[in-house]
Amino acid sequence: MIFDRQKQRLLLEGREYTPDDISRLLAEGENAYPSAIRDLFLFLREWFNDSPFMKVHTSGSTGTPKELTVRKEQMMQSARLTCEFLNLQPGDKALLCMNLRYIGAMMVVVRSLIAGLNLLVRPATGHPLADINESLKFAAMVPLQVYNTLQVSVEKERLQQTDILIIGGGAVDSALEAEIKRLPGAVYSTYGMTETLSHIALRRLNGASASEHYYPFSSVRLSLSSENTLVIEAPLVCDEVLQTNDMARIYSDGSFMILGRKDNVINSGGIKIQAEEMEKRLQALIDVPFVITSVPDRRLGQAVTLLIEGRLHLTAIEGRIQAVLEPYYRPKYIRMVNHIPRTENGKINRAECRILAQNLHLGGKEE
Repeated sequence: MIFDRQKQRLLLEGREYTPDDISRLLAEGENAYPSAIRDLFLFLREWFNDSPFMKVHTSGSTGTPKELTVRKEQMMQSARLTCEFLNLQPGDKALLCMNLRYIGAMMVVVRSLIAGLNLLVRPATGHPLADINESLKFAAMVPLQVYNTLQVSVEKERLQQTDILIIGGGAVDSALEAEIKRLPGAVYSTYGMTETLSHIALRRLNGASASEHYYPFSSVRLSLSSENTLVIEAPLVCDEVLQTNDMARIYSDGSFMILGRKDNVINSGGIKIQAEEMEKRLQALIDVPFVITSVPDRRLGQAVTLLIEGRLHLTAIEGRIQAVLEPYYRPKYIRMVNHIPRTENGKINRAECRILAQNLHLGGKEE
């Protein structure tokens, strides 16, 4: 693997580009290229400059997006861990189909640079395989892209020809996971965040080694805080010990499960309810996008609120919920909305969902 950035080459659809090539092409005019290629070249210009640092942005799915400064050396170490784990080799075809503003897409490029992968680039759309006509060794997508792909037969066939797929940027729900189990290639859910420069653990979703547990890279050390949130020590990719807001359970073999986020715990009448756990229990009952959130309540403190995208029959939904949830877990309010708020890269925007629920509760309208 190549860690000297000035010796790295981008293999783009079979053609090799040097750092000087990238500078020359951008000097000829940024607008001469499709937006996805232009964004790639702009990223590479920053990657190949003299600074050892880069600016990256968090997604803002749980709050205000933040800008972070990270070390390029640590980005390369993260890329190495993934390439070695997945046994990616020079010339393997890899797909970039996510927004290069965020770390997940950036790391696809960095893996390509250090391992000599042959990169194919497509816009960050909901159907990334729509015009892919060749088999891929490796692809990284968000859950919504995978879901959309599986709904179109020709795109599903192309996904079936992909050897390795990693899914990040959001949880993989049980219905999507059931479809993924039928794919022949190796599919993984990833765990990580911008601060860890993409993932530090993987969970196999299909095949004989499928598991409900995430398995961290060997260089990563995990523990739990006094509040049972995950604490991450990953010295190769992050200088600081990270105190996350993810409620977790760690097992004796070093694997772990994520139970939900601490800030998604709803305290309703003294009962602590994990929003993600409730969503998992309701997944088989509601076949459109939905989210569990809360609104302030004078008696309960917080009242569980269910937002459903679309217009379903309310009485039928309430009947299904009563069949699977105990009374104190059931949503006090169910609201139909036009769209569940999401971030740019497809994650549910929990903060915006809370605001939307509160506005509707107060008699407001969707904006």
